[in-house]
Amino acid sequence: MNYKETQNEFVQLWGRFGSNWGINKAMAQIHALLLSVENPLTTDEIMQQLEISRSNANLNIRALLDWGLIYKKHVPGDRKEYFVGEKDMWDVAIKIMSERRRREVEPIVKELKQLSDFEANTFEEKNFKKLLNDTIDLSEKLTGVGKMVEKADKFSFFKWIVKGF
Repeated sequence: MNYKETQNEFVQLWGRFGSNWGINKAMAQIHALLLSVENPLTTDEIMQQLEISRSNANLNIRALLDWGLIYKKHVPGDRKEYFVGEKDMWDVAIKIMSERRRREVEPIVKELKQLSDFEANTFEEKNFKKLLNDTIDLSEKLTGVGKMVEKADKFSFFKWIVKGF
């Protein structure tokens, strides 16, 4: 496979797996495209290369900007908006983890806390309340670990992992 074929396969692969990371196919493909090129691209170039509509491109570019996975890049002498992908994969992973925690885990924990606020009298009710509280506790502990990883310097983190915690 040559570079262009490999790049295309990468964009397709990233698009297929995007849903596993909490993003849609087009958003993942735009991200992959911007990761795989050296020069910034305009919305029109992204649309052309991925064969997607302007509204789909604009919607997903805005989402990627919100997630911090891509950035606007000013090109002197040109009024068009150009975009580049965050190429530091540690930062990409941290941003995805942080955004998923904010969008998925935190709202669930909040709702579980509201659900667990009931008076448990019977054995079954007490067991169910314990289940809810255990789930909340585990979620909060995992969130705490995630926040520690988010704050960690990547080199320090990997040294810590290699040393065996």
